[in-house]
Amino acid sequence: MKMFVILGATGKIGRATVGVLRQNGLPVRAVVRNPSKAHELRACGCDIAVADLRDMPALVEATKDASAVQVICPTLVQAENASAEMEATIGAITEALRQTRPARILAISDYGAQLPTGTGITLTFHHLESELKKLAAALTFLRSAEHMQNWGRGTGRALQTGVLASLHHPVSKTFPTVSAGDVGLIAADLLLADRNDAMRIVHAEGPRRYSAVDVADALSKIAGREIVAREMPRQDWISVLVAGGMSASYAQLVADLFDVHNAGQIDAEQGVGEIRYGKTELRAALSALVPSTLTAKA
Repeated sequence: MKMFVILGATGKIGRATVGVLRQNGLPVRAVVRNPSKAHELRACGCDIAVADLRDMPALVEATKDASAVQVICPTLVQAENASAEMEATIGAITEALRQTRPARILAISDYGAQLPTGTGITLTFHHLESELKKLAAALTFLRSAEHMQNWGRGTGRALQTGVLASLHHPVSKTFPTVSAGDVGLIAADLLLADRNDAMRIVHAEGPRRYSAVDVADALSKIAGREIVAREMPRQDWISVLVAGGMSASYAQLVADLFDVHNAGQIDAEQGVGEIRYGKTELRAALSALVPSTLTAKA
């Protein structure tokens, strides 16, 4: 009998994938780090495995007898050495899968993962893809555009000040973005298709592309007050990100990514794979990030 194993099952992507698989009556083993957060997953009929994604023996136990595994590498925003921590996590995951040998692996990756250098945090996903290619499994790399939910880091400040500070330069430039839940839905659809391509690349983005100006406009409509988008000066990026809770190491990776993003280098890989489009519009995704007490009255 098939068993679908979902790493990071309590996250937005993982929960969405699990929901679709269970609606289709398929057996799912949800891998969680904190068992106290597994109540909803257990209630919908999932088998629960507890494993830190850096704990290789626990991952071996969690992925044994899996016919398909959905892989995600968490981005550790407070890690002292973010790159090293994430590479260690990738090492533990890939070694566990080398031992348990699932027939199919779907990895949540990133736009720009094809680039081998200079992409900051996205370089982690290049490393993930490179390591998974060494395994004897049918591989699907689901490369996700920037998550709409990432704007939640600056939403509170924007609502307070009326200014949305953006690392996207210029603020009028459109870029691919997608709701995290939609990535999970696309992943579920790919798993349900049960294809065994040696390697498949799928890009996931939203129904259309947006700019930071569009984000500010959507927040204005949600909150019922004017919010304008402004470029955050490049020299302020690291200090502002660190003040927001990132380690200096992770903040540098984010800054490096936005440097190449603003240079137009982060996008779907041309001529490779396909693009799937989520249905969630930006305003809907942002509405979930704004406290109801701050939304405009009808």
